[in-house]
Amino acid sequence: MMTRVGLRIPTALSFDDWERAGRRLAELVDSSAWSLGDWLVFGKEHYSDRYQHAVRAVGLSYQTLRNYAWVAGRFDLTRRRAALTFQHHAEVASLPPDVQEYLLMQAETNSWTTRQLRSAIRGEKDSGNEVSADSRISVPQDRVGTWRQAADVVGQDFEQWLVTNLDRAAERTLRTGQALRVVS
Repeated sequence: MMTRVGLRIPTALSFDDWERAGRRLAELVDSSAWSLGDWLVFGKEHYSDRYQHAVRAVGLSYQTLRNYAWVAGRFDLTRRRAALTFQHHAEVASLPPDVQEYLLMQAETNSWTTRQLRSAIRGEKDSGNEVSADSRISVPQDRVGTWRQAADVVGQDFEQWLVTNLDRAAERTLRTGQALRVVS
């Protein structure tokens, strides 16, 4: 029987039942991270005026909750892989969605631990197959705001929208040999 401060385990518990209970507890911990993340995302969207108070009432560290919400926000329910942990998803959350999908599929197919997944991410970077952009550019905030609005209008993740449109611009320039007209 689970309580707020621990687990009461019957002394006559068989090994198989004990092992099964451990697996179930691990699933609960993992689903709790997803559930708290989803709860936070929903609260921020629907109760922005009371959100901070509710977050403080939970009693977990701000950084922990922020991480849960960020990862949950990067993976809608249809993209989450039940065979992998929340931490697997957290490892790839900063990557573009297509790279996330590829690496999570590899992790699931090959039964990778999070350490093995991290190693695969490093291997991709070391091989020259960049999985995230490390370059930074300076752009006026109002332009970024306009780009974010455009991504919202078409229902795309901002990073996905940005990469898609940069790819289109590059393909057009390579095809025509002409630079795009600069808009001020």
